[in-house]
Amino acid sequence: MIATATLLLFSGACVALAAISGPDMLLITSRSLSQGRAAGFASLAGIQLGTYCHTLAAALGLSQLFVAIPLAYDVVRIAGACYLLYLAWKTFASTRHSTVKTTKQPTSTHKAFQQELLTNLLNPKMALFVLALFPQFITPQSGSVIVQMLLLATILNAIGLIINGGLILVISNMRNRFKAGSFPARWPNYLLSRVFTGLACKLLFDSRK
Repeated sequence: MIATATLLLFSGACVALAAISGPDMLLITSRSLSQGRAAGFASLAGIQLGTYCHTLAAALGLSQLFVAIPLAYDVVRIAGACYLLYLAWKTFASTRHSTVKTTKQPTSTHKAFQQELLTNLLNPKMALFVLALFPQFITPQSGSVIVQMLLLATILNAIGLIINGGLILVISNMRNRFKAGSFPARWPNYLLSRVFTGLACKLLFDSRK
C-alpha cells in the first residue's frame, strides 16, 4: 500500500489545490448563493462522483500500460510533468480577480447533481489532471494500482468535502445578505503555481524505481 509519508505529501497538495478559487469552487459557490445549501452539496457530490469516474478510467488504462509497456510509464510521466508546468504558468499568469455570478432560475438538487457530474465528466482537463498528478504517488509493486488510485481519489474528495462543504455552509447562511462580487485570488494562485512546479520537477526527475 502507499507509504504514509507519500499520503501526507499528497494530502498537502490536495489542501493547496482545494483552497484555490477554481472552476469547481466557483460553480459550488454560485450554486449555493443562488439556490441554497442543498443545491450546493448536490453540486459538490456531482463533482466528486465525476472525480471517481475519471480516476477509475485512468486506473484501468494505466494499470494495463504499466504491466504491458514499461515505456508507457515514462511517456505519461513526461506528459504529466509538461501539463503541470503549463498549469503552473497559467496559474502564475492569472492575477485578476475571479467573479462569482448568481443564477436567477431555481434548479432542483437532482438537476444540480446531474449538471455538475456531466460538467466534470466532459472536462478533458480533469482527465489529464488525474493522469498528471496521481501516477507520481503510485508504486505499482506495492499492490493494485486501481486500489491505490481510488484511495488517492478518496483523500482528494474528503479534503474537498471539508473545504468546499465549509464554504457551502458559510455562503448558504449568508446568501440573504451577501451579494456576488470579486474574490481575491492572487496569493493562492502564486502558491498553487509553486505546487504545480514542484510536482512537475518531481515527476520529471523521479524514476520508476
